[in-house]
Amino acid sequence: MSGMSRPSRRGVLLGALGAGIGAGLPLAAASPAGAAGGVPRGTPPVLLTEQATQRILVLDPRRRVWDPQGDPSVVRWEFSPMRHKGYEDLRPEDSWVYPSESKVRRHKGRTYVLTTASFGFAAVVHYPSGKRYWGAAIGAGDDLFNPHSAEILPDGNVAVACSTGAQVRLYAASQGPHASRFAEAELKGAHGLHWDSVREVLWAIGDDELVTYAVGGTRARPTLTRRSSLGLPVGTPGRTPGGHDLFPVAGRPGRLWVTTNASVFQYDIGAESFEQDFAGYEEIARKSVKAVGDDPRTGQVVTTVPESGLEETWWTTKVSVHRPESAYELVDGGIYKARWFLPR
Repeated sequence: MSGMSRPSRRGVLLGALGAGIGAGLPLAAASPAGAAGGVPRGTPPVLLTEQATQRILVLDPRRRVWDPQGDPSVVRWEFSPMRHKGYEDLRPEDSWVYPSESKVRRHKGRTYVLTTASFGFAAVVHYPSGKRYWGAAIGAGDDLFNPHSAEILPDGNVAVACSTGAQVRLYAASQGPHASRFAEAELKGAHGLHWDSVREVLWAIGDDELVTYAVGGTRARPTLTRRSSLGLPVGTPGRTPGGHDLFPVAGRPGRLWVTTNASVFQYDIGAESFEQDFAGYEEIARKSVKAVGDDPRTGQVVTTVPESGLEETWWTTKVSVHRPESAYELVDGGIYKARWFLPR
């Protein structure tokens, strides 16, 4: 694959994954009922990790087929450190390979997109300017840590889950865009992160368990201490559950979306149980779901699942939409994750 392949590392990456332009365009008003494609009123834009072109994209939700090359107007916003100043020290030509996460967060009145890439890139990017709040290049040479997700904490520090590196890192990002000090905690197959503002703990998902960490120390010298651990639901007997995505259930506070190699669950924090009692379960809960999230206003859920016949086995050109069932398609795409663009 031109400009993206790294043969010396590809085997490591496959194992881990298998278990921009900063000029922002305004987000248009919600589409009316009966818009093209039957898109419900109030449907938010869609945020993608697009690996075929190595970009983070925010796309028009009113268009069921996105063809950025043929019709650039479908792109509301895009980001790539390869084409934006301020990220040169992160060596994006080496680290920005296979973007693996994009999520939108609000922090101190500003909107940020958190992103990682499998060959070492991790950053918090201001929306819509694309300016760097913080960033790091994790791993060098053949020491592949595979950053897979990130989360910003209320104090401005940033956590990063490194799947191949088997660790969760908490960077003192509050100290500046180049801050490099971090605390770390071991977690096999670390894939997803979520800050719980109610319980004031950092949730993380790994290959086999869902854990929480207490955050201590100071902003400049943070610490991570494991507080709890719960085994993930067993999928195929004799195989790791393969925990993957972790995201809050927007329409049901106190629950977390959890995906594994085998299925999709909601974790009820109060009951300490994994549930599959959510609306749309029959279509949503399937194997190999890379990302899942709901829109509390419309009730729609988005998921991404790999499709066959593409350049990489974990890519898809489609974003599945549930409740009601529909889909988006990215022409010539290599989508890994998709989320609703809902700053929270």
